[in-house]
Amino acid sequence: MEEPLNLPASGRRVLVSGASRGLGRALAQAFAANGDKVAVHYGSRAEDARATLASLAGGGHTLVGGDLADPVAAAAVADAAADALGGIDVLVNNAAVNVRHPLPETPYDEWVAVWQRHVSVNLLATANLSHLAARRMIDQGTGGRIVNIGSRGAFRGEPDHPAYGATKAAVHALGQSLAVSLAPYGIAVASVAPGFFGTERVAPRLEGPEGAAIRAQSPFGRVADPSEIAAAVLWLASPAAEWSSGAILDLNGASHLRS
Repeated sequence: MEEPLNLPASGRRVLVSGASRGLGRALAQAFAANGDKVAVHYGSRAEDARATLASLAGGGHTLVGGDLADPVAAAAVADAAADALGGIDVLVNNAAVNVRHPLPETPYDEWVAVWQRHVSVNLLATANLSHLAARRMIDQGTGGRIVNIGSRGAFRGEPDHPAYGATKAAVHALGQSLAVSLAPYGIAVASVAPGFFGTERVAPRLEGPEGAAIRAQSPFGRVADPSEIAAAVLWLASPAAEWSSGAILDLNGASHLRS
């Protein structure tokens, strides 16, 4: 590449994986509000995904369904998104599983199955979708952005969810490797490492007996709103954030400070 490539600040073609609800929905909404066209990916929650699509500002958005743990299905998701949007400029790897499996309480057969599922969805699907999107960005010749949703748990430890913490640490490492290899093509890659944030899935925990303890993890005395995570991802995907390629941005309200 002879000179740097710069993406527009809006009007981009964005694929958000795992966008049927929660953080994925907030991510899709943030990009749509920015004037981008969004492919809303879902695995099995088609009705929720349609609700996400209906909530997006602007037009030109689309739904794409498929199990990203299946490499063939992942390729079909990327093809469908690129066909509907006319290409892919930004990929946000948000799809993930997080199943409780503390070692002392988990039978071996269940342990093996949980680890295989976490690796397939959290790590391999992220790697495969990154390849599929990045190859399109390279062929388009316009540069691009990949932002991975990692986790504070990659650094803090997840005793009840060890496969989640381990795969998110791997996602961080993957992002840094891709940041180096894709920079010559004008593609910047970064990750965010959120702490606890409020979604429909965790609402019962926040409202129950452990809610106060969870909020007390941060000196702000609260958990994040998904929109706060989405705002950071939107910036990392912006033209101004190219020099942040390779970064892992902590978004945990000072609940865990890395040295």
